[in-house]
This record gives sequence, C-alpha cells and structure tokens, in this order.
Amino acid sequence: MPRVKQAFVLGAGIGERLKPLTEQLPKPLVPVFHRPLITYAFDHLLAAGVSRLVVNTHHIPGAYAEAFPEQSYCGVPVQFRNESPVRLETAGGISNVRDLLGDEPFLVYNGDILTDLPLQPLLTEHREKGNLVTLVLRSHGPSLHIAFDQQSGRVTDIRNKLGTGDEGKYLFTGIYACDPAIHEWITPGKVESVIPIFLNMIRAGAKLGAVVIDEGSWWDLGSRTAYLSAHSALNGMYGAAIDPAAHIEPGAVLRGINVVGAGAVVEAGVQLEDSIVWPGGRVESGAELKRCIVRCGIVASGKAEDVDF
Repeated sequence: MPRVKQAFVLGAGIGERLKPLTEQLPKPLVPVFHRPLITYAFDHLLAAGVSRLVVNTHHIPGAYAEAFPEQSYCGVPVQFRNESPVRLETAGGISNVRDLLGDEPFLVYNGDILTDLPLQPLLTEHREKGNLVTLVLRSHGPSLHIAFDQQSGRVTDIRNKLGTGDEGKYLFTGIYACDPAIHEWITPGKVESVIPIFLNMIRAGAKLGAVVIDEGSWWDLGSRTAYLSAHSALNGMYGAAIDPAAHIEPGAVLRGINVVGAGAVVEAGVQLEDSIVWPGGRVESGAELKRCIVRCGIVASGKAEDVDF
C-alpha cells in the first residue's frame, strides 16, 4: 500500500453549538490562540508527511478564501470544494472530492478538533494491515461508542447498531486513513454520515481497522465550554496568551487565563477573567467580563458572565 501523502480536512461544519461565534466564521476558522483552528490540523498533517490538502466548505465559504488567498499553507497546496446548496455530511463530502483525491490513499481529519496525538502509529497500522479504513481511537474521553477487538485489530460495532451487545468502549477521534476503494462504498451525491458506511463495512467483513492512540491531548472544540476549557488547559503550549500586537491599557485587570488576539483592545478599568478576545475585538472601559468571548470587530461593555459578544 502506498504511503499516505494527502488529506481531506472537514471544513463544512456549521457549528450550531458554537453560535454566535460561528455567525461570523465557519467553525474550523474560529481562532485558537490567535490563529484559525484548522491550521493546527494542517500543521499536524504536514508534520506526518502530508504534502497535499483538500478541504470541503459550506458555511460562509468566502471566509476560507480570505484566510488562504493563495490556496496554500506553508508552501503546501490547499484545494477547496464548496458544498452547495446542501451540506453533504462526511461520506457525501468524501465522494464530492473524489476527483481531487484520485486513486491514492488519504487521511480524513475533522476540522473542529485540536490534537497533538502521534499520527505515525495510524499510518503504520493502515499500511501494514492493508485495511480499507483505519480509525484512530482513544480509550478515554467524552463519547465512548466504538467497539474494537484489539486482538484482530478490527472495529466490531458502533453504539451497538449491529446488535452485538457492545455499546463501545473507545472514543472515535475524527481522524482516519482511507484506501481509495472506500469510494465504492459511498453513493455519489447522497447526504450521508460516514458511520452507516462503516457499519456496512463491518457487516460485509471488510477491513475496518483501528489503532488506539492515547498519547498527547485531544479536544473536540464543538461547544463553547470545550473551546474555553481548551484555551485554559493548553495555555502556553500554542504561544503567548496575549498577542504582542494586542493593546492592554494601563489600569486593566486580567485574572485567570485570558487570551487576547492581535489588534484587540482592552481599555483601562476593564476587569477580565478567563475570557477570550478575538483579534480586532474591543473591551470597553468599565466592563467586567468572566468566561466571555468577544468576537472580531465587536465592542463588549458592561458586566457579563458566560456571554458571547
């Protein structure tokens, strides 16, 4: 099996749970430590040897053109494919970029996760076992729904959908390697999650494998709680919390872990606690904010707790 040199990064998510943050940006472009979340996926993939990126878009597709005007990242080409008028879900999205992926294996990577887990065990397992698909699993986390037989290296059920009696003990990370033959399992143009495809593979005895990788950290940033928690837990790992180009006026009081982006202004007399101010955001003098998020170009004022501006 050839080495995996390309990746399909899922960028079409609407981000309902993150509203109003995603009213301004697609979920994968929401800033994390001052830069788009999806760029951490790109860095992770490039470090693993990927040299070509494909991204699907749907919600506010023009924001991707603004973020990547050269359709490249660190010298690596990024091809975008918009899904319109409807979002095709994961399996539909894979089918929709079949012409871009060609007949080579590829990685799929959810655009709303932040992780530094090692990818080499996945690439090795996929290549050596000759799997059709190989999932990256973790043995702990918020949603343990994958049934996996370590001895055979095969996924045996998902949420007990196949009636095996096993609800699953592993978390699906949203990262997996695919042989191009996966396209034969997907109906072109159909709006469909990848989970029914995986279940069909299990039923048919196809090689749906997995590898458990518990090293490193893994975050699903699909909710504001997780978004705030990740910034707090990962403080210092991804650069300075206060961007050098941010302006914190004398007399502003910052408590806990606050992340303030480039061009953001925190005026004198502000009390800021465990909050995030996006690049270009402003917190007005006298404001008292706790666990709040201030978006680009927005002025936040008054006293607020757990509010998104």
